[in-house]
Amino acid sequence: MLSELRIQNFAIIDKLELRFGSGLIILTGETGAGKSIILDAVVMLIGGKADTTIVRTDSEAAFVEGVFQLQGPEKQAVGAILEREDLMDDPDSVVLMREIRKEGRSVARVNGRTVNVGLLKELGALLVDIHGQAEHLSLLDPRAHLGLLDRYAEVARPLGEYRQTYHDLLNLRRELADLRRTQSDAERRIETLTYQAEEIEAARLKAGEDDELRRERDRLANAEALAKNAQEALAVLEEGSPEVPAATDLVGQAAQALGALARIDEGQGELANQAEVLLDTLGEIIHGLRGYLEEIEFNPKRLEEVEERLELIHSLKRKYGGEIAAVLAYAVEARKQLETITGAAERISELEMQEAGLLEKIARGGTALSDKRKTAAEAMSRGIETELDDLKMASARFGVDFQTKPDPNGAPLADGTRIAFDQNGFDRVEFLVAPNPGEGLKPLAKIASGGETSRLMLGLKNVMARADEVPSLIFDEIDQGIGGRVGLVVGHKLWNLSRLHQVFCVTHLPQLAVFGDLHYQVQKWVEKGRTLTRVEQLEGEPRLLELSQMLGEVGEGTLRSAHELMQVARQTIKGARR
Repeated sequence: MLSELRIQNFAIIDKLELRFGSGLIILTGETGAGKSIILDAVVMLIGGKADTTIVRTDSEAAFVEGVFQLQGPEKQAVGAILEREDLMDDPDSVVLMREIRKEGRSVARVNGRTVNVGLLKELGALLVDIHGQAEHLSLLDPRAHLGLLDRYAEVARPLGEYRQTYHDLLNLRRELADLRRTQSDAERRIETLTYQAEEIEAARLKAGEDDELRRERDRLANAEALAKNAQEALAVLEEGSPEVPAATDLVGQAAQALGALARIDEGQGELANQAEVLLDTLGEIIHGLRGYLEEIEFNPKRLEEVEERLELIHSLKRKYGGEIAAVLAYAVEARKQLETITGAAERISELEMQEAGLLEKIARGGTALSDKRKTAAEAMSRGIETELDDLKMASARFGVDFQTKPDPNGAPLADGTRIAFDQNGFDRVEFLVAPNPGEGLKPLAKIASGGETSRLMLGLKNVMARADEVPSLIFDEIDQGIGGRVGLVVGHKLWNLSRLHQVFCVTHLPQLAVFGDLHYQVQKWVEKGRTLTRVEQLEGEPRLLELSQMLGEVGEGTLRSAHELMQVARQTIKGARR
């Protein structure tokens, strides 16, 4: 519900801060005092059109902010949007703000973060319905009618079961479509995939093979240089020359001398050991070099084979993946696709049988939903017409139009026809009304505006109070064209409606105003040549005076009448609570 409203520099409103509770909230005041301006501010707050003419003269911008407490069915829906947009601050409330600058720029914010106006509208539609000339009314949107009827008909469980079947069918049809596409170009795909898999498998690739081949290629291509370097090393280490003895001879001589030294000076034994280790190491190097020389081969044919193998691997990697592992994985996937293609016809046949079964289940579930909806629509129509009779619209009629659409691929009905369906069933639903005698039923969106519309909506809202999840309802001009006796009926119905919703009502009728749980008086006055609006909550004597003034000139008679009206309202409410 709307708990706080702040308006600044909006038309004749300089600065206004209001706090609201639950129940029926009445706004009264003289014509032009600013009651409708407050509603215009709320319309703008929830995403309505913004006009720069509303910016107060000599001000740079108009500002409206509303705090909504989330405590009913709307909490989950609003919370889901806030989570989606990463705007969640407090799960129990949301703050909407709208600012219109003089130069025409509009700024919308949710919980202090800038958003587009579309998001403000999306949230506003879940929070407030405005009935009157503002035309911000969910009931005028045929797209909302089916959901309202379903909540009235209490079909949540069968609808949930139907939707599960519907989503199972969608998933199955997606798989079928994929298989049929696969089958349509099966021959070409089979030929391509077979070639690819066989090409890779024929290569008999091994992980890391390319690195080993590159090392072997380097050895083969440089065999002469490698052999020369190894032989030179062996000559220095083992053979020596007439001028210079071999390194092993020199190190051997040094080891002998150090051994003799250590026998005399035991403290130098480590040096002798190190010399022996060096001599052994040279021996190992010589042995390794001899083995390496034996492995070096001058083999141009093998070099050619290695080059060809590396080129093959490079070609496969270029076509199927950057590494050998990726190429091998491609071959595995190609084989899997071949299995899928070759088994597609059998799988398609199997899925087509399952599709037929799901379509029959859709048909049964959709038919059951339609039957429940039509039964509920009749009861809802009777209830709304009763409400309208109470509101002195006895000739008004209400109906629910059901439309379906044939579809050769739709759900099969008992009569052999097929019907289109979606996640909500078969039905396209729209509320119809005939407000006056002699008029045929017409879509709700095309009925007359003003008080007649508001009374029609009040009747509709009363019947659908539990089905309607919008927490805050605003009725403007609902008293247009009705007298005091009907005003008492309207007031009582608004009070009943406010037991399940927060209800705002702008009225000039004291017979209606006496039912308010909260009563606000809107006044305007001129200060320093500027028109200002002030709103004051009325209780006790001030409220009695306002009701008296609404009846006529304040005097003993009007005061007594106002007091009697309050007594009537109290008795009516007391009787309703029993």
